[in-house]
Amino acid sequence: TVAIDGYSSSGKSTMARRLAGATGYRYIDSGAMYRAVTLYALDHGMISATGEVDAEALAAALPSIRIDFAPATEAGGQQHTLLNGTDVETEIRRLRVSNAVSPVAAIPAVRRALTEIQQAMGREGGIVMDGRDIGTTVFPHAELKIFVNASAETRARRRFKEMMETGAQVSYEDVLANVVRRDHIDETRAESPLRKADDALELDNSTMTLAEQDAWLMEQFEKRVQA
Repeated sequence: TVAIDGYSSSGKSTMARRLAGATGYRYIDSGAMYRAVTLYALDHGMISATGEVDAEALAAALPSIRIDFAPATEAGGQQHTLLNGTDVETEIRRLRVSNAVSPVAAIPAVRRALTEIQQAMGREGGIVMDGRDIGTTVFPHAELKIFVNASAETRARRRFKEMMETGAQVSYEDVLANVVRRDHIDETRAESPLRKADDALELDNSTMTLAEQDAWLMEQFEKRVQA
């Protein structure tokens, strides 16, 4: 079991997806699951215009929310997130969801429900999962734990580039503000806050290329397999 945690837009999903592709492991994007729940809450009027979440209503709706993943259509491609059978991969990556996901993810009932699902997915091992609390809460006994970080500005530039490539109309300043806000919420929430597990390897990938990152991660993976 490989657990990759880190800050918003730190590149952990890319790391996890590429490692899974190289090793034949199953990849699970836990962040997409929280985004799907957030989209459901937005579409069902559970989040006000000021960003307040009706936690009680959302907790009651959780049994009605089904999240699945469809495999990528091409090698190394992005898997698609399904919300109650509908492909929502594009929609959950928009700033509308990004601005609301951290408050939703801080709700204890949401975290507990998704943690149970994630643990069931990884019960047999052979999995690479990325998120905010994978190495600390979901898989505390994972054989390999990585904690990824980069400066807020670096992460905002990456996220802004991704969003522009999808045709989203958004400013860099708004993306940076979103990154900083999400960092604060993730670090200070009461339920499973974002932190590095004591036995996790930390990686600052601010100046690394994808090839350098892949090589470093594969080296750590092979060390654990051979141990």
